[in-house]
Amino acid sequence: MPRVVSSQQNERHNRLMLLLEPPPTSADLRFACRGISVRVTIGFWVMAALFGWGTAQGLAGDDGRSLLLYLAVWTAVVFISILIHELGHALAFASCGQASRIVLYHFGGLTVPVGLPARSLQQPSRQLAVSAAGPLAQLAFVGLVIMAVLGAGYRLPASQTLLSLPVVGPWLAIAAGMGQPLPGLLIKLAVYHLLVVNIFWAVLNLLPVLPLDGGQIVREALRWLGVSAAEGIASLFGLLIAGILAFWFFQNQELYLAVMFALLAVSCWQRLVRAGIG
Repeated sequence: MPRVVSSQQNERHNRLMLLLEPPPTSADLRFACRGISVRVTIGFWVMAALFGWGTAQGLAGDDGRSLLLYLAVWTAVVFISILIHELGHALAFASCGQASRIVLYHFGGLTVPVGLPARSLQQPSRQLAVSAAGPLAQLAFVGLVIMAVLGAGYRLPASQTLLSLPVVGPWLAIAAGMGQPLPGLLIKLAVYHLLVVNIFWAVLNLLPVLPLDGGQIVREALRWLGVSAAEGIASLFGLLIAGILAFWFFQNQELYLAVMFALLAVSCWQRLVRAGIG
């Protein structure tokens, strides 16, 4: 399940109910992390498991016990990765004097401001920094995972997916040939998932599509430059990108991502209508 909606604002005017924060229930998991309230809905666990089912089943075959183990590893990695992403937003909020809370739900996660808005957040540069903090937190976490694995004398899991990455791929190829193999399939699988999820989902969230982080970065950058129609321009750009990606994912039978970007395209269209452009 990609970490889809990384909205640091609770956009109640969004009419797409699937993108909105679900109401609290007694089944939610609640805890605090560094003083920040975190709520995890049942929908989060369900969608994480469904999204990782195909991969786990492909590895386990007809072995039901292995299937559950692989699925548990995947779900734990998704939980850790999205929580780190949202903590990046929340800590950036805190640096601006703004309290916030985190919700993990069926479409990823939300970091929602609470209390009175901090005056410093009226500056587009601060809003831009808050939007960028989530993906950057994930990429920093990737660096920590790599250093921990290599520092312990082990090698990174090798895969064509990771080694084909631009810029970092050749370096990962070198790291994949150093040290001893990771002990046990579950540990190797956990490290592999941590790398893939936190690299690719961070990049996914940097796509210039509202309300993803990349779309918010584009909007706040335009506001920073004094563009009055920043919301409309960012929404129009997001509509085009989301529509193209929805079609591409559908053609490649990636139905979850196709539906996700179709919903994001509709969300961008609604923003254009509200801005008087659509």
